[in-house]
Amino acid sequence: MKTPRSAPVVVGVNGTSAGLAAVRLGAREAVARGRKLRVVHAFTWPDQSFGAPQLSYSQARREAGKIIDRAVAAASRSTPGVRVSGIITDGPPVRVLLRQSRMAELLVLGDEDQSAEELPIDSVLYQTVSRSFCPAVVARGPRPPSGPLLAAVDGSPESLSALQFAADEAARRAVPIEVAHVITKRGGEQAGRRLLDDALAAVPELHDVRKRLLIGDPAMTLVRASRQARMMLVGPRGTDGTQLLGPVALQLLRRGACPTLFVHGTTATGH
Repeated sequence: MKTPRSAPVVVGVNGTSAGLAAVRLGAREAVARGRKLRVVHAFTWPDQSFGAPQLSYSQARREAGKIIDRAVAAASRSTPGVRVSGIITDGPPVRVLLRQSRMAELLVLGDEDQSAEELPIDSVLYQTVSRSFCPAVVARGPRPPSGPLLAAVDGSPESLSALQFAADEAARRAVPIEVAHVITKRGGEQAGRRLLDDALAAVPELHDVRKRLLIGDPAMTLVRASRQARMMLVGPRGTDGTQLLGPVALQLLRRGACPTLFVHGTTATGH
């Protein structure tokens, strides 16, 4: 079952520069896909402890409205022709965004604080990306990157779903695609090449593909490879599928150098 034509691209914003980067990416994606862009801000009563400014409900609501207005304006300025609307939705950000992901073509989020050494498991970014009902992409940087699409495969069903999604994206964007697999040490080249061949055979829609067999720590090797990519596409749960985010996906979420798209096995309509 395909995503309905009415399904929008949804962007979550919180008033940060990272949120505005996500809006600009979301606007490009919406126009490219022929979809509307919905900018969403989750409103919760501000924490007024520890010396935080004392705001009335009406003041806090006005500030939330300004966040939406700035985001909608940024989308319109960055991508002429985008059909954009903004909404304020009451509730915790994770709950709001997951509910939106049930009805979305794509969910777009901004990076969280990159000064932190680790990404907390209870962070909005971790919880939303790992549990989204539709593909979720994390924006990086102020400008659109160039280069090929880069799909990482590890033999798992999730990575094959990501590869299928990447094939569709490469055809739609008319850009080259690279398919990468990482082995941890020399001596595994034959098995690695076989895994790449099997993955490509499972997605016959792929054409003019460059296969890349890389050697090293999988997470850091793919982080380095992401520096030359337009977008990286991965399955979020890894080979055993027991975690919300596999260890490689977690490092790509935290340190990826290009927009990183996490392709879940389900979409807005559960295909």
